[in-house]
Amino acid sequence: MILVTGGAGFIGSNIVAALTALGDREVAVCDWLGQGDKWRNLAKHEVTQFVTPDQLMPFLKSEAYRIDSVIHMGAISDTTETDVDKLIKTNYQLSVDLWDWCAKNEAVFIYASSAATYGDGSNGFDDDSSMAALAKLRPLNPYGWSKHLFDRRVARMLAEHQPQPEQWAGLKFFNVFGPNEYHKNRQASVALQIHDQILVGNPVRLFRSHNPEYRDGGQRRDFVWIEDCVAIVQWLLDETETCGIFNVGSGESRTFLDMAGAVANAMGEQLAVEFIDTPEEIRDQYQYFTEAKVDRLRDAGFTRAFTPLEEAAKRYVQQYLSQPDSYR
Repeated sequence: MILVTGGAGFIGSNIVAALTALGDREVAVCDWLGQGDKWRNLAKHEVTQFVTPDQLMPFLKSEAYRIDSVIHMGAISDTTETDVDKLIKTNYQLSVDLWDWCAKNEAVFIYASSAATYGDGSNGFDDDSSMAALAKLRPLNPYGWSKHLFDRRVARMLAEHQPQPEQWAGLKFFNVFGPNEYHKNRQASVALQIHDQILVGNPVRLFRSHNPEYRDGGQRRDFVWIEDCVAIVQWLLDETETCGIFNVGSGESRTFLDMAGAVANAMGEQLAVEFIDTPEEIRDQYQYFTEAKVDRLRDAGFTRAFTPLEEAAKRYVQQYLSQPDSYR
């Protein structure tokens, strides 16, 4: 059995979709569903067991003989979250507990880190997982710091030869977009937000640049299609000797205007843009450039080509967003 924490969320539910489609192992999900439509992320897939996060550790204890892999996507992913105690409990301590459980029970442990650990990018986007390299990074917000804290814990445990899972990997996700992110609201990808603005006839609203090195709409991100992210997880599950922290991005930085144009073109619409000021409360923490360095991923043996932005936007719009049922 494979356990996917955060399995009803955006990335998690896409992983569940791929694993259940294979049909070779049972898939259990740990998540909160609430009263909205988040359940629809799982509605098409055969989930063997479902457990809420408050019952996770007892569930692991009772099912220890069956669970051989834990894919830990569960987290508070809101980059504007200000309750740091809550972030530490959910994003850090739970990761430590699951690492320890997987080490004790000889299980695979794959967890979600984040490109937010790189901060403003002044120290680069190299997924060097050594203690010295990680110590140089300066995340800009509590969310990024909570993820970075666990990456550093992993590096120290390895350096001190503490117990570790049979196989482990940390995935530094960049700007992921694709189906099943609809419950994320204001934290949804810029691709979805652009689509929804065009759909109702509004101009696309993009942040004005407050950095003279970038034109309005010229802020750059490494946008990565969700199916490419899922492919990396599946590859890791097949490559049982592969361990490490890896960037999960396309390896190519593109502008917000590029994304807006790609979505508009996929919808068959003319692009109209309105620039607005970046809110002052996030202006000092705003990233103007991200680009994943994927050399370590390639050197480890992941050979699949990443989906070009225009092709990914076309798939998202035409295979999902324009359909009566937009869920994967």
